[in-house]
Amino acid sequence: MKKYLFTLVCLSISLHFVYAQKVDFEEMDLENGLHVILHQDNTAPVITVGFMADVGGKDAGGNNNPERTGFAHFYEHLLASATTKNIKKGEWRKLRASRGGQGNANTSIDRTYYYQTFPSNNLEFAIWMDSERLLHPIINKDAVDTQNEVVKEEKRSTYDNRPYGQFLFVLSENLFEVHPYRYKNIGEMEHLDAASVEEFQDYYDKYYVSNNLVLVVAGDIDIPETKKLIKKYYSAIPKGEKIVRDFPKEKPIIQSKKITTYDPNIQIPGIIVAYRTPGFKERDAYIFNMVSAYLSDGKTSKLYKKIVDDKKMALQIGALNIEQKDYSMYAIYGLPSGDIPLEDLLTEIDEEIVLMQNELISEKDYQKLQNKFENRFVNSNSSVEGIANSLARYYLLYNDVNLINDQINIYRSITREEIQAAVKKFLNPNQRIIIDYLPEIKENKI
Repeated sequence: MKKYLFTLVCLSISLHFVYAQKVDFEEMDLENGLHVILHQDNTAPVITVGFMADVGGKDAGGNNNPERTGFAHFYEHLLASATTKNIKKGEWRKLRASRGGQGNANTSIDRTYYYQTFPSNNLEFAIWMDSERLLHPIINKDAVDTQNEVVKEEKRSTYDNRPYGQFLFVLSENLFEVHPYRYKNIGEMEHLDAASVEEFQDYYDKYYVSNNLVLVVAGDIDIPETKKLIKKYYSAIPKGEKIVRDFPKEKPIIQSKKITTYDPNIQIPGIIVAYRTPGFKERDAYIFNMVSAYLSDGKTSKLYKKIVDDKKMALQIGALNIEQKDYSMYAIYGLPSGDIPLEDLLTEIDEEIVLMQNELISEKDYQKLQNKFENRFVNSNSSVEGIANSLARYYLLYNDVNLINDQINIYRSITREEIQAAVKKFLNPNQRIIIDYLPEIKENKI
């Protein structure tokens, strides 16, 4: 009886906890086609104002031009520290900080997101400031040259001179042959150098239009007042032509491919096993998030416990589901300990994959996964900034804003049998590339 009552109490607490996380929101469209999402939370005097643009690293030069990569990421920098008609060069961050605000931007291969967070008594100021970079950006040679140098320095520090900094590039360049996912998100510096100011302006005019954006305002707001301010400041944003993307489709990988790449910044070699998997809206993409957690999330995960902890064969091991809209990338990597051959790590990795293909994961491990994803779900909605990001992302990329509340139900519904089936379907030796990621051999000079 006590056990029964305890179970009921736990269930009641769990249900209350989940429903307490529900995120309420309102949507509206301006006459110019701008979609707006509002979330009111008056528990703290904080607001986040942001917009997400349906443009990313795959949109090279605006027309899938392989000689003009990196434009989307370039605009992340240009607009995140915007010089506008009404805000002078070098004043953007100072002006924001003077009101107690902070902000940032980030670019993925599929979208670009800009946001700023302020004390809530700065609502109109935040909305005005955010609209300024959409209405009155200054795109001239001085602005382009300044941000070009910023991007070059980021590329040097984050990718070129950082150990294993080419990891994602090596994956995308070898998993994709025709789809623009093969481009580097940050772009090639010679492409940015060669581009004219007119090309940058044309790119902005094509993608930063009202019907290619979603605006989100979240936090301590009054919704009727916020709607008036949004109409006041955003209604003049021009509407553009509907973006049509007709990217070439990749042929399935039917034969394993071995690649060797060299990194001058490393001393320890690595091995990467990578597969092309379904885009993030597909159910299988959710399953592979769970597969990654099962294999390498924490010291009790299967690969870490076996290869790093028990057998001492690796210094590090990991599995990543790199989610993208059209195709995702699934990668398992390892750094060997001592003189352990890379082939031995591959053997151990393959044994674990075959085990998942032949046997269901245990009920205990399955419940651990469910707990992990419940926790991730709660954390993703634990701040105004996180909620704003999720609202914009689910609308723009998934066409379903209510995933902010419902996505956890997808994870809850995934069965052990589905996990086994997905691993059987996608993680086979003939469907992958194997990358030996090696230190660059430096020649001795006499």
